[in-house]
Amino acid sequence: MDDESIMNQSVKKRRHEKVLDLISQYEIETQEELADRLCQAGFQVTQATVSRDIRELKLSKISVGKGRQKYVAFTQDETHLGDKYIRVLREGYVSMALAQNLLVMKTVSGMAMAVAAAVDALRIEEIVGCIAGDNTIMMAMRSEEAAKAVMDKIGRMIER
Repeated sequence: MDDESIMNQSVKKRRHEKVLDLISQYEIETQEELADRLCQAGFQVTQATVSRDIRELKLSKISVGKGRQKYVAFTQDETHLGDKYIRVLREGYVSMALAQNLLVMKTVSGMAMAVAAAVDALRIEEIVGCIAGDNTIMMAMRSEEAAKAVMDKIGRMIER
């Protein structure tokens, strides 16, 4: 590694530490807001850099009420729990169908509540809410595009 690469790694490490510090202090809802806070802290960043940092740090968004969300960082233990939720999803899943901004999932009889709880725990940001019966879950999204995105995400989780 040359000196420039080492310096870039050091700047990136400090920037990542600052990102984690900022999201623990403030309810940061957008990449733009995070970029602004980083600039105020002396880091010159682009939208692409912030997006890459979010991906590398495995940040997620959670609801903070009143239609607002914020970025959070999960610990290794919480990431491991995600695998358990995906396993519940796989074991209970039968099929999915889109109905405009709704995604209707069929499950093994008696598994809808467990699968819906797993979906909620996965904190898929596009999902506004889930309602479960015995073998059917209805998931509401804000738009048809968001519903298609969730269907793709869940499909990838099931196929892994």
